[in-house]
Amino acid sequence: MSSNPRQLKLLDLVRGQGSASVEQLAEQLAVTLQTVRRDVQRLADAGLLTRFHGGVRVPSSTVENLAHQQRESLNAEGKARIARAVAQRVPNNCSLILNIGTTTEAVAKALLQHQGLRVITNNLNVAAILCGNTDCEVIVAGGVVRARDRGIVGEAAVDFMRQFRVDIAVIGISGIEADGTLRDFDYREVKVAQTIIEHAREVWLAADSSKFNRPAMVELARLSQIDRLFTDQAPPQPFPGLLEEANVSCEIA
Repeated sequence: MSSNPRQLKLLDLVRGQGSASVEQLAEQLAVTLQTVRRDVQRLADAGLLTRFHGGVRVPSSTVENLAHQQRESLNAEGKARIARAVAQRVPNNCSLILNIGTTTEAVAKALLQHQGLRVITNNLNVAAILCGNTDCEVIVAGGVVRARDRGIVGEAAVDFMRQFRVDIAVIGISGIEADGTLRDFDYREVKVAQTIIEHAREVWLAADSSKFNRPAMVELARLSQIDRLFTDQAPPQPFPGLLEEANVSCEIA
């Protein structure tokens, strides 16, 4: 599905509260009960929310991410805007690391016209996309391939990333919590991402608005380890203050 801004806001409200009644959502969104019920049904059909009598809740815990296809369709237009903003800032003839995630895959698509790039990735989807740019050298990490999203994880991938020092790492994330931590679900993926951060001169976080206040089990990093954040909507409270305190430049696409 392709979610509209109202449905994305509804999703954010439910994620922030854990659950909500239809009446609460109608009041918070300033729309009719019928509109909320229709939006909830669409989000439930896509597996993004779970309905119960009179309300709705998040479908999964902090230990399991949404399926790749669901994540790919969620806020696809916002991710495309983020990707274009990132691509505008990436100079030709530089070295990059792109990690696992549907937003970094969108960034890969936006880089197809760049020249002289050397891209290292542990994401087979990113590698397949950028192979379409004949003026881009793609280097793929070794390791265990996760069938569900073609991400490469494990100690072999960690060791591989340690060989490099790149100009820019563009990373995706599953959630940014209100304490300033960046979080994900798979500790093996997190170990690779932490190594990527350590081996980049600049770290750019590409995260759409659904990632704010979204919980996940494993701490990947803190905002203070990020140089730039690219997102599609103004971050909600308390994130503006956290970003300023961490000296993170925020670009809203």
